[in-house]
Amino acid sequence: MQLKKVSTVLAVTAAAVFLLTACGSKSSSSSSSATSGNLAKSQVLNWSENGQDLSTLDPSLAIDVISGTMINNSQEGLYRLGKDSKATPGIATATKVSKDKKTYTFTLRKNAKWSNGDKVTAKDFVYGWRRTVNPKTASQYAYLYSGIKNADKITNGKAKPSTLGIKADGNYKLTVTLEKPMQYFKLLMGFVVFFPQNQHAVEKYGKDYGTSSSKMVYDGPFKMTGWQGTNSTWTLVKNNSYWDKKNVHLTKINDQVVKSTTTAFNLFQSGKLDVATLSGQQVKNEKNNSKLTIRKSSRLNYLEYNQKKVKALANKQVRQAMSMTLNRKELVNNVLGDGSVTPTGFVTAGLAKDPTTKKDFATENEVKASVTQNNAKAKTLWKQGLKELGKKKLTLTLTHDDTDQMKALSEYVQGQLEKELPGLTVKSVTVPYKTRISREVAGNFQLVISAWQADFADPISDLGIMTSTNDYNFGKWQNKQFDAAVKTANSTTSTKKRWEALATAEKTIGTDQGVAPLSQNVVAQMVNPKLKGLVYNTAGINYNFKDAYMAK
Repeated sequence: MQLKKVSTVLAVTAAAVFLLTACGSKSSSSSSSATSGNLAKSQVLNWSENGQDLSTLDPSLAIDVISGTMINNSQEGLYRLGKDSKATPGIATATKVSKDKKTYTFTLRKNAKWSNGDKVTAKDFVYGWRRTVNPKTASQYAYLYSGIKNADKITNGKAKPSTLGIKADGNYKLTVTLEKPMQYFKLLMGFVVFFPQNQHAVEKYGKDYGTSSSKMVYDGPFKMTGWQGTNSTWTLVKNNSYWDKKNVHLTKINDQVVKSTTTAFNLFQSGKLDVATLSGQQVKNEKNNSKLTIRKSSRLNYLEYNQKKVKALANKQVRQAMSMTLNRKELVNNVLGDGSVTPTGFVTAGLAKDPTTKKDFATENEVKASVTQNNAKAKTLWKQGLKELGKKKLTLTLTHDDTDQMKALSEYVQGQLEKELPGLTVKSVTVPYKTRISREVAGNFQLVISAWQADFADPISDLGIMTSTNDYNFGKWQNKQFDAAVKTANSTTSTKKRWEALATAEKTIGTDQGVAPLSQNVVAQMVNPKLKGLVYNTAGINYNFKDAYMAK
């Protein structure tokens, strides 16, 4: 998922098992008896977002982490991902899978309601899914439906949304038909793009649906209030219509966007924030502070080249030369200094293991030349590339958002490129986070510091976005071998063949320098020790507030 993503749709482990055949309506939360004696009188959490604006509450259109987090906590799908990505009861109470693993039948709870009083039914899932895959909706996450019967035909305009492989058998039974077994299908069901949608609300608010907290209905643990669509503060309040409200302890979550980590730290120190994200020197300063928490992340920051808009960036030697000027170790240790780690490729380390070799997929398939500094070779490749282009010099813009981390990344990249590549001038373009996203989507950039966070713990969640037809491939990099490998990974029923194809795709994007990986993130936060029960997962939607509470 863009961060925006970025990372991001969704933290899950490849080994997660989503069979909820006996969950019934029992709460998956820590029981009330386990926490009631330790609850503070005030159950108010003061949260902050690190420089990123909220874009939408529409599950079909959300592409950024902040929007995903707010939707995940104010709405609910078939499952809710708990600690260690364990599937906990959502709207589904039981799941039956056919022997050929192509048909899933979900039994839905009868006590789930929308905040407008409507019951949550199987028809809401059918409506929401059809709306998302409908090309008229222009959902950038519709590609995740690939593999569900007729999804690809629908998104390509060759079939009607009504032919999607989802069917409501009455109000409380939902049947989903796949075109082939999908090893990661159940991992997707806790992702916001697969959440139900209330048709009454969508039709009532029309184009304004999801553009503010009042133009939305909620079926999750909390309801959104106070967001008008552009402001940087809002509140999540406990949803008294939620089916498991007795196990939701927080009554209010005050959220605000804080651009500067210095400001965030000061607010934390003064008791105005319970959680504040740090960067660089702050992390070093607080390394011995018991309130500092370092969280792993599947988010990758990378340099993306607009190969459609700038002919020079379609040249392989030019891209390779630019990447080879970068010392990732120096970048993460000296420039960022926030605990970030050097990347091995486009797929982040620790995301998934090859089921055959049992080795970490990312490190096993690293193309060292694609993430290793080599200034001498960079100059040679640069000279060759410019000669092929008939140029002696080149001027490019580097777009990045105005968060501390992105500014640090861009300053380093700009400095290294201009220092090591003769005749190259790089002009920095600083924009708000939301603007950076909109420019990427519109293709209005030359170079951009982008970010992606895996939506679920499988390499396809990263690699899938870089196919030539994917909406998230903002730079329009194209490689037939890569596309073919991803297609094989998505179509084969052989586990061994699938992972071999994924390995080919990872090595191909590294060798061809489709993008230049910069750093793999961690999240360094100061956390009020009274905050308990917060669920954090490394991929996809990071935060689940349902079980959180403030202790005495």
